[in-house]
Amino acid sequence: MSFKFFDKLSKDFSELLNDKKEYNVVIEVDKEENKKLFTAHSVVLRYRSSYFDKELENTATNENHVKTINKPNISAQIFEIILKYIYSGIINIENMDPTTIYELMIVANELTFEELSIKLEGFLVDYLASWLKTQFSLIYHSIFNYNEFKGLKIFYNDIIIKSPGMIFESENFISLQETTLVSVLKCDNLQIEEIKIWDYVIKWGIAQNPTLPTSLEKWSKENFETLKTTLQQCLPLIRYFHFSDEDIWEKVKPYKKILGKQLWEDLIQHSMFPNQPVKSPVLSARGTITPKLPPTVKKPFSNIISEEHATEISSWIDCKSTIYSSTKMPYEFQLILRGSRDGFHPRTFWDICHGYAGTVVVAKVAGTGELLGGYNPLAWDNSLFKIIARGTYMETNDSFIFSLKNDKIKNSVLSRVKDKGRALYYYSSCFQNSYGPCFGNWEFLMRSDVSDFTEDKKSWCIYDPRDCNYYEKSIRTTNKRFSIADYEVFKIIKRH
Repeated sequence: MSFKFFDKLSKDFSELLNDKKEYNVVIEVDKEENKKLFTAHSVVLRYRSSYFDKELENTATNENHVKTINKPNISAQIFEIILKYIYSGIINIENMDPTTIYELMIVANELTFEELSIKLEGFLVDYLASWLKTQFSLIYHSIFNYNEFKGLKIFYNDIIIKSPGMIFESENFISLQETTLVSVLKCDNLQIEEIKIWDYVIKWGIAQNPTLPTSLEKWSKENFETLKTTLQQCLPLIRYFHFSDEDIWEKVKPYKKILGKQLWEDLIQHSMFPNQPVKSPVLSARGTITPKLPPTVKKPFSNIISEEHATEISSWIDCKSTIYSSTKMPYEFQLILRGSRDGFHPRTFWDICHGYAGTVVVAKVAGTGELLGGYNPLAWDNSLFKIIARGTYMETNDSFIFSLKNDKIKNSVLSRVKDKGRALYYYSSCFQNSYGPCFGNWEFLMRSDVSDFTEDKKSWCIYDPRDCNYYEKSIRTTNKRFSIADYEVFKIIKRH
């Protein structure tokens, strides 16, 4: 048996970062006007990052025995987060905007923090997909030449093939880098009509030359040459011989001067005599065009509660007297822990939920199917360390516990905190192998002495109203002790 004190180790190393006496490395970051200096210790940098190991090896020491590393491409904000990660192993992205998370991933990859880079990439794909879809022109280009970021490449390649209109019709389309557009055009399975690809390519080419006349009738020979030069990497990738005759005359003919003479003659010949060979290269047709993709089946956000339950909990959070309708619910329930997925050990709760504020815990009782839970507006904290006391009470006016209606229970029960000084109880680290979330004085508690909520009937819920000291009323009328079939924890996010 071994005792592990990673929290204490992380805390001590974090304090080392602030020690200005023993540092021997200075790192200059950001552009000149925003330049900022950070101090660090070479032994820590070398063993945490192969990038810094090589940099320090090739960097000379000044007269004060200090080495200076310049990283002007990294912002001070991002590097400060990275440096804290180097020393503590912790990064809190709870309130971080998607752009910062993305930039942090890029920098983590550059500095060879593979574990962090992969974790952030997975978070972007799993939880920020809608944001990623709006940032194609920025992200796809920046990760294109990397061997890493396989998850993001799969994500974007899937969009390119199945939903190319999301790229071509976005407001950022004209800002696509040429290499990115060429990469898209090389795809043999674009699910879009070829003539539309031609239209978009022309649109992109014109946008790169804002001085071109707005009326095509006023274009000179030089104007057509300018467009041809701009599109010289794109034009060979168009599947011209799969245009309809009507499209050739209506869409292609106005721009025939940007095509080679031979290609235009071959197009006319192919239009008139489709079975005769032509001299120009003939690219094969792209994959079968799907007229309309089937609607995506919405994946249930929970294995335990329904949308109706979520609207009810949301109205309780906002202290509404009526229940929100499903179309006007102001919150998103983001799953951060599921027992059947992540495990039922009590410490798993503290490890995963640490640092998350504004969360809902819902437990499904084994045997009865009852749904019990609580809302905590505060951040869960697994870093408490008390030897004598089990933990500490937390103060808030806004927490509540509840039971939800189901097939057997007709009405839900809401019980708000009445003693704000003892709304929740956070167990110290030495008790987190047995105790999970606790509201009040065991008014709702998840506990297991065998370190498995499903195998131990030690979870507790007061059922006699006279024993409810810190909450308004009991949320259970059956036996106070129970085991858990499954449980989930959600981060409650305000919708914009």
